[in-house]
Amino acid sequence: MTISRRTLLTTATAATALPLVRARAQTPSLKIGVLNDQSGPYMNTGGATSVACTKQAVEEFANAQGMKVEVISADHQNKPDLAVSITRQWFDRDGVDMLLDVPTSSVALALQSVAREKNKVYINSGAASSTLTGEQCSPNFIHWTYDTWMLAKSTGGAMVKAGGDSWYFLTADYAFGKQLQADTSALIKASGGKVLGAAQYPFPGTSDFSSFLVQAQSSGAKVLGLANAGADTVNSIKQANEFGVNRSMKVAALLMFITDVHVLGLDTAKGLNLTESFYWDLNDRTRAFTKRVLPKTPTNYPNMDHAGCYSATLHYLKVAHDMGVAEAKKSGVETVARMKKMPVEDDCFGKTQIREDGRNLTPSFLFEVKQPSESKGPWDYFKLVASTPGDEAYRPLADGHCSIVKA
Repeated sequence: MTISRRTLLTTATAATALPLVRARAQTPSLKIGVLNDQSGPYMNTGGATSVACTKQAVEEFANAQGMKVEVISADHQNKPDLAVSITRQWFDRDGVDMLLDVPTSSVALALQSVAREKNKVYINSGAASSTLTGEQCSPNFIHWTYDTWMLAKSTGGAMVKAGGDSWYFLTADYAFGKQLQADTSALIKASGGKVLGAAQYPFPGTSDFSSFLVQAQSSGAKVLGLANAGADTVNSIKQANEFGVNRSMKVAALLMFITDVHVLGLDTAKGLNLTESFYWDLNDRTRAFTKRVLPKTPTNYPNMDHAGCYSATLHYLKVAHDMGVAEAKKSGVETVARMKKMPVEDDCFGKTQIREDGRNLTPSFLFEVKQPSESKGPWDYFKLVASTPGDEAYRPLADGHCSIVKA
């Protein structure tokens, strides 16, 4: 057989090029899936701004390190079954390595088993149930930003200290609302106070709280505890003002974000106490972060959920870079274990540490909403009342009954 010079050159060129093609095809990359409410009551507390903050972390770290990272997102509509379906598709078909945000505690809890079954990394910034690092903890999971125990201690504790020793709860009837009521009730009783009753309303889909507010007024309680969040909190406070409930009872918004205050306006929200682990105007570092991310979300300043998505993504990428992307993709359990060992530091929360049960020990800050006359500009809404360091802000490790915690 005669081989022409042209054939020989063509074959040699192809053989030379082949390893380059293979090298490109085998370059490991990461995919992050941001799953949250993008059209319902939590669309402002998470939603598109969580996605923007996640992408900010990718731009700042991954791009600078030459890492290939893709961010995708979806709306779980606060439905556990839909969230499970989306997450399974992401893990099985779309190659998602890390699941992020996931507000709505019933949804968040439903995904614990999916992430564990598929051995993926699952970091939650948006849900609140303290059960996520308690009886339902997982070696694949980190709870990043806040939880019901922390909120009960900070906001609930402040109300009790101020003389609010009798409570009536308005509670969203799902895992988050029930857990927040339970954690706050335990604190009230331990402080010598009383819970005089509670009204649980269907979630989602309730917008008229008038009958529940009438029940609260007739209870004789000093404090109306709102065990809800997002648009439900906003509507509850508006209607409490309309019905004059706030003249006979103190209103305790147990989970409230700066985004909710913005919707309410200072005339309605002034004087309320709330807890967040992040505030854009807290210090030079939080202001610097906000300045960087704001062009992506100019009408919605970041709250603690959004900041948590940035912080969690940044730490995950640092660990993946340290491990090697290919190694980080192999096992969610191993990657989470490395995340716990590596100290966390970023502009949103400063220095924090991830505990054995998956609880990231962010500080908590009790704020009071400013009077309109005190505000100096857009989104200048909070004044700091008290702060609690991360190692004191959360439930003691031994009290959570997490199965992965060594005795």
